[in-house]
Amino acid sequence: MSSEPGAPRLTVVGAGPAGLAAALAAAGRGVRVTVVDAARAAGGQFYRQPSAELGARRPQVLHHQWRTWQRLRDGLAREVAAGRVVHLPDHHVWCVERHEDGPARFTVHALLGPEQERPVEVRTDAVLLATGSYEKVLPFPGWTLPGVVTAGGAQAMLKGTLAVSGRTAVVAGTGPLLLPVATGLAAAGVTVASLVESADPKALARRAGALAGRADKLAEGAGYAAELLRRRVRTLTRHTVVEAHGADRLEAVTVAALDTGGRVRRGTARRIPCDTLAVGHGLLPHTDLAEALGCRIEPTGPHVWVDEEQRTDVPGVWAAGETTGIGGAALSLAEGHIAGRSAAARLCGRAPDRGEWAGAARSRRELRKFFAVLDSVFVPPAYWAEQVTDDTVVCRCEEVTAGAVREAVGELGAGDVRTVKLLTRAGMGWCQGRMCEHAVAGITGCEPAVARRPFAQPVPLGVLARAGETEDDDGP
Repeated sequence: MSSEPGAPRLTVVGAGPAGLAAALAAAGRGVRVTVVDAARAAGGQFYRQPSAELGARRPQVLHHQWRTWQRLRDGLAREVAAGRVVHLPDHHVWCVERHEDGPARFTVHALLGPEQERPVEVRTDAVLLATGSYEKVLPFPGWTLPGVVTAGGAQAMLKGTLAVSGRTAVVAGTGPLLLPVATGLAAAGVTVASLVESADPKALARRAGALAGRADKLAEGAGYAAELLRRRVRTLTRHTVVEAHGADRLEAVTVAALDTGGRVRRGTARRIPCDTLAVGHGLLPHTDLAEALGCRIEPTGPHVWVDEEQRTDVPGVWAAGETTGIGGAALSLAEGHIAGRSAAARLCGRAPDRGEWAGAARSRRELRKFFAVLDSVFVPPAYWAEQVTDDTVVCRCEEVTAGAVREAVGELGAGDVRTVKLLTRAGMGWCQGRMCEHAVAGITGCEPAVARRPFAQPVPLGVLARAGETEDDDGP
């Protein structure tokens, strides 16, 4: 049975684990749900699928939690067929506008298609942000060479295109993501020369008691470790990448050991030949849309603040998944389930029955505790910026070097990241600082700024000029 035409409207931004869980939880509970997502197919980065044209016969090999994905995929298809959910793929949201009065409380502004030139406006009574995360990028000499990719980028390439960037890889950085990336590349036939982890595994062992509540996650990590051992992948702990080498593309990397304070130990450098370096130092929550709406942003992360129902401090706005803090797919599913049920009840004028999501709340509590421990262990080396030479490019969009950033602080008197940006143009390019802001902050010793950008991505001026003139594409 489809939703009533006059039913309240909920728009979910993002179709990853959190967005799909939220949409399915809200569907059929008296609201009209519209899912707006930039990808051409649902699933987000975690459940990224190869295109049908590639003819993948066993895509499940590249995933764990495949049955969970099948339930989400099939559930979305059923709700769309029943008219309770509208799925708008290839819609790139650049702004969510809040109205004080009028027929709708919010307008979700998006650009349709790969060219991102056709504007679409979705009018809605409430918004649920499930915008996910992006990778923290830290520069080092040679990091701009072809063949150097982020860890998540290597995984996305493998899942989405069934392709790899080379035949011999080094996976480096810090964090749990390195394990599935290394095992995925090895399973695809790539020779993984080494997994280089900067964290100390002893620190994790000392916190074993705090991790014991999630035996499933520990078993998952142990499974990856066993697979790497079976494939004879050499693991170097308390090591870091010092430099990438090559003329036209990557040919080798130099790694070195770290002391207990996080500094490179002299005399420990070793060179590893490879044509791919997949490097990752963790994830950062996507908070642009929440910032523009005026939602409270917590400085750690930074991430969107939410209450026990996943409500932000802006009425009518919920948030779930990694935009509220990094914690993996299972936590995103729990938060999305809670947010979807809460939003549906509130929109229909009912007090939510928290007993309906007691299991999800328990899982959320356990997983947040689990990942808080991981966050305290898997941190980039404290003195990583010491290895960044002055001629190393920090901001790729504007080609700003570390030397120019240091000059802005040491000689021009910049005391914060924003002033460095004004003096050097670091962060003024296409990505608007999303890739380089944390690197600039680390090199200068300043805290990253929480910026309220009016737009979440570049928008053609013609779209701005025609705002309000597009047809309402707001669902069933």
